[in-house]
Amino acid sequence: MKILMPNHFPLQGSGSGIYTMNVATELVEAGHEVMVIVPDHQPVDGYPFPVKTIIFSNGKNNNPQLDFNFPCFTTHPQSATTFYELSDEQLQAYLNAWEQAFTEAIEKFKPDVIHAHHVWVTPYVARKTGLPYIISCHGTDLMGFKEGLRYQEMALIGAQNASSVIAISRQVKADAEAAYQLSGDKVPLIWNGFGAEHFKLLPDATKEAVLADFGLTGADKPLISFVGKFTDFKGIDVLLKSAAIYEKELPGAQTLLVGGGQLWDEMRALRDELGLQGVRFLGHQPQDQVARVYNAADVSVAPSRIEPFGLVAVEALACGTPVVATNAGGLPDFINEEVGALVPMEDPESLASAIIYEIKNGTKQTKGVYANQYAFENFTWSQQVARMVKLYKDAIKK
Repeated sequence: MKILMPNHFPLQGSGSGIYTMNVATELVEAGHEVMVIVPDHQPVDGYPFPVKTIIFSNGKNNNPQLDFNFPCFTTHPQSATTFYELSDEQLQAYLNAWEQAFTEAIEKFKPDVIHAHHVWVTPYVARKTGLPYIISCHGTDLMGFKEGLRYQEMALIGAQNASSVIAISRQVKADAEAAYQLSGDKVPLIWNGFGAEHFKLLPDATKEAVLADFGLTGADKPLISFVGKFTDFKGIDVLLKSAAIYEKELPGAQTLLVGGGQLWDEMRALRDELGLQGVRFLGHQPQDQVARVYNAADVSVAPSRIEPFGLVAVEALACGTPVVATNAGGLPDFINEEVGALVPMEDPESLASAIIYEIKNGTKQTKGVYANQYAFENFTWSQQVARMVKLYKDAIKK
């Protein structure tokens, strides 16, 4: 089978980009052919599938196809431009670029089916091709549907004409059915998977070795990790406020923040305002390094206000690290007391208490082995992609 897979974001730097990369890789390993279309600042290659790149301007690259940066729902390490601030002229140029990319890809690749990512512009363009298509609803598109009124009609047309719209959590399923006016049988639940080749137990990723990667010491002290975009819904401010509590209970504790985005400067200022001694901003890191951080941490934290699924939490579990997460969005689908803890949103005290409990009770040793097994038994990409292939076949038959 030949699958064309467009995403509004690059293959690195966002959850849906990594999702697309992993799904495409798994499909190729299963014997299918895949072509991906993504925006970026230069042509992309080096993957086990061809990538057609729409070149946007970052102010530094030469001869971009579009003279503005690729737009996002919230933020991205490579772009702070949002869909909502595009002028009408830019939005039309954006649509034209996607239509041209689809036309060229279909002519060259001749796909059997399209798997679009986000209920947004690419499904709207996919419908115009006449090819069968499905969509993965990632949750940030639901946020965009509320805020981006200019896009609502496109999103509705794309969703309602799709063969199916994959929801990545129970919360996303309920919200997608309501927002896009879809029947429940049209919105199958297929959880995200994780990259098992990266996220696994790494015996050499000791606390001492990983801290040394970043020029840090303190391997005999507690280590807490956070991975994610620096955007409001990720709740980094709540984590920093909780750190002001747990640093007193856990002397010498360090908190490693991996990621970047629009709130980078604001969060650094909040760290200084709170007088935090152990919070380290590591910036965006490649997946292999992220896996090392998870392995080294005593506990990983997902303090989100909204979380469509929470792939970073599954990745941490796969690395044998308990996760303290908020009772928000998709996180309660898979975080429980056997692998970590759930706490209320917007509650630094409860978050701090849970982190302190996990560390003082050594749950890295007691929960970690099961967390790793739990992730591999339930959330590998091969399991999720097998279900997607069935949806492709159903779409082609219709």
